[in-house]
Amino acid sequence: MEEQLQEDLINRSRHKVVGTKQTMKALENGEAGTVFVAGDAENKVIKPVISACENNGVELHYVDSMARLGKIFGIKVKAAAAAILKET
Repeated sequence: MEEQLQEDLINRSRHKVVGTKQTMKALENGEAGTVFVAGDAENKVIKPVISACENNGVELHYVDSMARLGKIFGIKVKAAAAAILKET
């Protein structure tokens, strides 16, 4: 997905979670609609997220860095994974 489209999608979304643990919880509960992972995150950290996306048919996108992922999700720290939650 093009970078600007990613940012627009994230900015329009009201319900989102940031961080590997919160993203995994959303995936396990069937709440995650779209997941983003950082390309520079450690594989052991993001591999369970990627597997959960594949197993649950959740759309997965890669962002170039943890710093950028944190920034586009509106936090001041780096993030390895984040998700936009399904609208309920």
